[in-house]
Amino acid sequence: MKYISEFREQRLTERIAKRIVDIAKRIDREVKLMQVCGTHGMAILRYGIVDLLPPNVKIISGPGCPVCVTPDNYIDKAIAYIRQGFLITTFGDMVRVPGSESTLLQEKSKGGKVKVVYSTMEALNLARSLPEERVIFLGIGFETTAPTIAASISMAKEEGINNYMILSGHKLIPPAMRALVEDEEIAIDGFICPGHVSVITGSRVYEFIARDYHVPCVVTGFEPVDILLGISFLLLQIQKNEARVENEYGRVVSSDGNLIAKSIMNKVFIPGPSEWRGMGVIENSGLVIRKEYSAYDVETRYPVEVTSPKVDRGCRCGDVLRGLIEPPDCPLFNDPCNPSHPVGPCMVSVEGTCNIYYRFWSGRVNRKIKISGKTD
Repeated sequence: MKYISEFREQRLTERIAKRIVDIAKRIDREVKLMQVCGTHGMAILRYGIVDLLPPNVKIISGPGCPVCVTPDNYIDKAIAYIRQGFLITTFGDMVRVPGSESTLLQEKSKGGKVKVVYSTMEALNLARSLPEERVIFLGIGFETTAPTIAASISMAKEEGINNYMILSGHKLIPPAMRALVEDEEIAIDGFICPGHVSVITGSRVYEFIARDYHVPCVVTGFEPVDILLGISFLLLQIQKNEARVENEYGRVVSSDGNLIAKSIMNKVFIPGPSEWRGMGVIENSGLVIRKEYSAYDVETRYPVEVTSPKVDRGCRCGDVLRGLIEPPDCPLFNDPCNPSHPVGPCMVSVEGTCNIYYRFWSGRVNRKIKISGKTD
């Protein structure tokens, strides 16, 4: 606890916040910094970081929630497999994400086989113990979870477990960041790079953003001091018209990342095109199972065709994921869309920007959020 408290120390946060204000005074325009990690988004609102920033510094949210960026088409495929008698295993958030016409939870209520698991190993154990079932694990996540899924595929092959398969929907963050800076509708002055993803990828993976697009990047942790330091680093680069990658989170993140995890991931997957909600198909932003492991790719063994109709729910989740609007700008926010009745995926996951805003932003006018995270 002493270690954590050092990164929440009140006087230190106030000193860094003052430094941010001083730097921002020397920048005579609005600055937009995008965070691409749901945990960062949660911390920034939970700890009231936005209250400490000067008026010309704005934090916008990007596609940092893997559940949220998963398109309707992927959910529709999972539902098609359920209706064919497959057993779907998945992390809990996915069961409530809407597809074009249904959700996994609704399919389960109709008798479909859907099982919430807490790890890929649990899904693999289920396949091992139920050889008569065709078990699919929904491979959702960024670079943080992909190595664990790759490990489960490798283990299944070694043991000859043939009824375990993956529906791959993995996403890679750096290509999405490239797409964001190339999007003319979005003006991004700097990136707060994801801490968890960077543990795997390393900080070096973002260098092309600074080099090719002159957009500063800083990898930070999740405590108030981490985030405020990261913001100050970005502003100082912007004020000096510089662009490079800085690593504030050096106690956890290295330049090259976790070499073992990356090796496991690269052994099983290769990059390929992938569709992101609100952003369309981005080249080399997804992970495709290699041919050597195609027996564990459900789309190779049991291909399904789904036609996902264009559904207009009035939800603007796609615009939220691109940083074009904040959740309260969506006409559905809070009523009728809330965590108890989510209309879009950004309200489903606890890492979804709309869910985060609902929990930590709603009612802010009537209360003050302290750096400690407590309210009074």
